[in-house]
Amino acid sequence: MRLAALLLLLPLPAIAGAQVLPQSTIAEMATTPLVKLQIAETLRTPPDEASITVGTQSRAPTATAAAAANKEKTERLLATIRRAGLRERDIQTQGIQLSPEYNYVNDPATGRGRQVFNGYVASNSIQLKTRDIPRLTALLDTLTTAGADTVYGPNFSISDPLPLRAEARKRALARGQSEALEYARAQGFSRVSLLSMEEGTSYRGTDVVVTASRVSYSEAAPPAPPPAPLRDGIVAPGQLETGISLNLVYRMER
Repeated sequence: MRLAALLLLLPLPAIAGAQVLPQSTIAEMATTPLVKLQIAETLRTPPDEASITVGTQSRAPTATAAAAANKEKTERLLATIRRAGLRERDIQTQGIQLSPEYNYVNDPATGRGRQVFNGYVASNSIQLKTRDIPRLTALLDTLTTAGADTVYGPNFSISDPLPLRAEARKRALARGQSEALEYARAQGFSRVSLLSMEEGTSYRGTDVVVTASRVSYSEAAPPAPPPAPLRDGIVAPGQLETGISLNLVYRMER
């Protein structure tokens, strides 16, 4: 019986010792508690560049004829783009396609539908970037007049968002310091020290849709624009947001 009592008592000092450590850690943390903040700052500014994708299409009975016709059409469009003042590095071919075209017709003899070969379709798409936002409407008119069958965009962006992010970061840090100090003083502390910082960036833009009244998406060649100049307001650049998100950890101090 005496041996059994000793075996039962031996683990007790280890258990008692293990209970002391958390009490010491909590007491230490209470003297200098931490403040964790998530601060986000966003700046809004008008875009200074826009991307547009334009395309040409040509149809012919043979693949060779369709490709030749679309090559001539694309070269004419590219010449117009260069005359508009766009830089070579801002003009990029996105894709060239040549494919057969079929019509689906109903056969009266059988009462079933069938595909009828109608020739070939050749297409070419080109992506452009312009920094002349005020003349974007005039550029769209120029492209459709030069033979662009499709126009997608514009997609607005900011050419150099780094200065905006730097300013957003500066404001976020100032806000974090101010808010952490507010928490500290409310608990009887006089100052805070920054322990860690983690950054995440966000960058998104305002969606702007080019109305179909002036941009043709049909497969047929677009009609010639009226001689009168297009009134302002077809394209609204809006504003883009450049934001910084910070996860900050401060220690409260006496």
